Amino acid sequence: EAAKQAIKKSKSKEVIDFAKDMERDHEAVNKQALDLVKKLKVKPEDNATSQALTKAATEERAKLAKLKGAAFDKAYIENEVAYHKQVNGALETLLIPSASNAELKSLLE
Repeated sequence: EAAKQAIKKSKSKEVIDFAKDMERDHEAVNKQALDLVKKLKVKPEDNATSQALTKAATEERAKLAKLKGAAFDKAYIENEVAYHKQVNGALETLLIPSASNAELKSLLE
């Protein structure tokens, strides 16, 4: 969602291109995850980690909505870097170690 916001708001070609890359990459990963969920016939459960990541993303989009121009661009890029560090941390310390299915573990890695 932040990528869509950046594509609409930014005037910087570099930021827009970065946002398009983020959007494309996230859609591809989400599709892979959904396909695997269907294949394994499992239902993802809401948990503290997913809730915290969702809450942080929602709060950051609200902050970004108030910004314009270079301030928006800077905040968007900084947010993407910080958010990905947070997600990668959750993957490395919690999700990958606890994944028992080889296909799921491979997707997460």
